Amino acid sequence: MLFIAALAQGTYYEALYHPEGRFSELGFTELAQSVLLLMSAMLLLYVRQVLRVWPTITLLMFAFVFSSFIREQDYWLDTWVARHTWKVLVALVIVPCLYWVIMERRRFIEEFAWYGNSFSFGLFAAGVLVTHVFSRLYGRQSFWMAVLEENYVRTFKNAAEEVVELLGYGLILIAVIEFVLLARRWQRANSRASSVRHQAIQHR
Repeated sequence: MLFIAALAQGTYYEALYHPEGRFSELGFTELAQSVLLLMSAMLLLYVRQVLRVWPTITLLMFAFVFSSFIREQDYWLDTWVARHTWKVLVALVIVPCLYWVIMERRRFIEEFAWYGNSFSFGLFAAGVLVTHVFSRLYGRQSFWMAVLEENYVRTFKNAAEEVVELLGYGLILIAVIEFVLLARRWQRANSRASSVRHQAIQHR
């Protein structure tokens, strides 16, 4: 609750004290989105490479989150590298990850059968829906033009879309943190089970 409140307060301070860059690439909201996505991606890498739990699920989640992070850098990539650079980078992440998951689809189905019933998955799905469905529809220019009529200013549209998007990324980070905790518990349970089996074999 405090985390979500902090995100909302950050957007409030941005609107209050940063009028010249309000909801722009240099504002709190855009920067916070990138930070949340990068943190989520790093935590997923930790689960896959360090805890070594649920490799296909983790890889697919990482591909989605890291691709979203790259997408958030489109302004900087278009400005400093080349136009549509982000699309190439996203393809370089998504294509090999999807290929590997498809090749390991049986393992993916087994992992998802368990993960799909977890609290983490529910939160992750909610974050994806808020970010990639609701924020896009809620932030439509035509919607805000209909609401504000002759008082329409693009800042309202930007604020609505970017703040809802920030909430979605916040939910995704919470889901990934829950995923890490689940992975650690799973790893410990497997370690204890392996230890018990090893002791049983020794006693035989």
